[in-house]
Amino acid sequence: MNKLIYLWLAVKTVFCTCQPDHRTNDFKKVKAHYKNSKIGKLPAVASESSGLAKGTQPGTFWTHNDSGGKPELYLFDLSGKLRDTKAVPNAKNVDWEDLAQDDNGNIYIGDFGNNTSHRNKFDIYRFNPEQNSSERITFGYQSAPTDCESFFYHQGSLYLFSKNWGKNKWVKMYRMPAETGNHILAASDSIRIDAQVTSAAISPDGKTFALLTYGKVLLFETAGDNIDFSKPKGCFRFSRKQTEAIEFLNNTDMLITNEQGGIYRTTFR
Repeated sequence: MNKLIYLWLAVKTVFCTCQPDHRTNDFKKVKAHYKNSKIGKLPAVASESSGLAKGTQPGTFWTHNDSGGKPELYLFDLSGKLRDTKAVPNAKNVDWEDLAQDDNGNIYIGDFGNNTSHRNKFDIYRFNPEQNSSERITFGYQSAPTDCESFFYHQGSLYLFSKNWGKNKWVKMYRMPAETGNHILAASDSIRIDAQVTSAAISPDGKTFALLTYGKVLLFETAGDNIDFSKPKGCFRFSRKQTEAIEFLNNTDMLITNEQGGIYRTTFR
């Protein structure tokens, strides 16, 4: 079964282009402005990297494994060397899919994968690596079960994006307060994207957010303090197998990892 899934992903990635997004949403073609380079290989313990967050030390990043992995975060540097391992207390990895972080040193772990649509309750763990403490945020959706693999934190809120399994190709955005409690989410915006969204990140200045898919990266400008899909900024291909994690290195450059262990830097030129 895994071989069939990887074959399907390989085909999807090879044929994934920005052309439908140029036509439908007026994304700008920006491929000439970005250089994609493989810069390292993840440590063996991070065998299915699915999320990224910055570490305290410059040039270090946290990642985690996908569904069924240990409830742990792994700190690595840009060469791929393992620098630290943190077990998240009172947590379970049902299907961890992405990481986000706030300005107070907290990392948010999205346990909200739902490929089979069997789940209707989901968790986000707010974990502080320095204090080794965690709190659980629970939520569900108003509508039918949703599969989500991507989110980021911005000004006290978490923004989640559906993976888009359906034939209609609509990606939905959900906004929730980054606070403990049980939340019920309704879509705040949606956009038609011809690819499945696997990770999301926002630039340090809060002016650009990125959606990673199998085969391309989509960029949006933020509308003041509002996060929505109203200002498509650009789209470029990124065909590097099963890409599942993205993080901004600065306001333009990005770090991307895939589940095959590759570490890539996307540099704006």
